[in-house]
Amino acid sequence: MAHTLRSAATGLTLVAVLAACQSTETGQAVRASEGAVSAEDFIPSADNPDPTDRIDGVLRVHYPSPQHVARDGRVRYQYSPPLGGTHDYGWAGCTGVVYPTGIRTENAVHSLEHGAVWLTYNPDDLDADDVDLLAARVDGVEYTLMSPYPGLDRPISVQSWGHQLKLDDADDPRIDQFIAATKQNSQSGVYPEDPMATGFPEPGATCSAVPGVFDLSDPPPFDPRQGDVPDS
Repeated sequence: MAHTLRSAATGLTLVAVLAACQSTETGQAVRASEGAVSAEDFIPSADNPDPTDRIDGVLRVHYPSPQHVARDGRVRYQYSPPLGGTHDYGWAGCTGVVYPTGIRTENAVHSLEHGAVWLTYNPDDLDADDVDLLAARVDGVEYTLMSPYPGLDRPISVQSWGHQLKLDDADDPRIDQFIAATKQNSQSGVYPEDPMATGFPEPGATCSAVPGVFDLSDPPPFDPRQGDVPDS
């Protein structure tokens, strides 16, 4: 099924001003435990600020102070797809938008900074029914976006700020668990490296694309080449 762009909210303009200091990263695989099985059981709380601890296969990375690049800047990301770090000053629209083609990673990473979840897939590995299953999780859902990611090393990868989960099946329940655990997670205590940091840097930031900065109908295209700017 062909998907069209859909935005669930009208535009608000918010320009993020971030401190320019170097990031440090510590990635780790998070092991699952027995217990909750429904997505609702993975909603963060003060007592459980990072429920991804109970989702098998999650990578967690701490990005304390991301920086910006210009619209023609390219970042050398350590992870593919990236899950945080330096990014474009304009964010990709993430109000439940299903992009039919790949988009520029530097814009998508800024969406993660706003608390969005970015669902990506390798178009060579999934059929139309699988893509539809993924799109149903995103289409019209605030603080989510989805796009193909050519060359992805697994069929599916889902990212939030500082978190990533790669999977093989579009019906894997961990996708919904991950979205519940990370989308708009403003709890502190997510990162052992910085216990006061919230799950993403900009609670309250909009996901509506800014006209003239990011065009939903003609977004900056995906480019697999590595850039020159470090990601932290």
